[in-house]
Amino acid sequence: MNLLTTSKLGQTGEEIACDFLLSRGHQILDRNWRSGHLELDIVTEAADGLHFVEVKARTAPVTSTLADQVNHIKQKRICAAALQYLNKTHKSDKEVFFDIVSVLFDREETVVRYFPQAWIPMYI
Repeated sequence: MNLLTTSKLGQTGEEIACDFLLSRGHQILDRNWRSGHLELDIVTEAADGLHFVEVKARTAPVTSTLADQVNHIKQKRICAAALQYLNKTHKSDKEVFFDIVSVLFDREETVVRYFPQAWIPMYI
């Protein structure tokens, strides 16, 4: 794959992630949902519940797994966005999951990895 700009890389990664999730029975509810400074990459609904999906897309080589790049600070922001999403647009009694899809562009190969239930928010 040719060298992509950062924004094009992100868009392409999200397209690939959506196709991947659709192939696994998810229905895409929203993409790039924003509320103020908070954002959700992809929101899906599947048989088991609602999924808030963070997408990480990079070109090789990478120094760590892409899922590791969603640190606790990023997780807190995604959780805050998910809470606003639920309050504003999709009140539901369904189970909620926080997933990561990583898309690694490595020359002619694209590697997609799915991390369902990548983290569970802890509220104290």
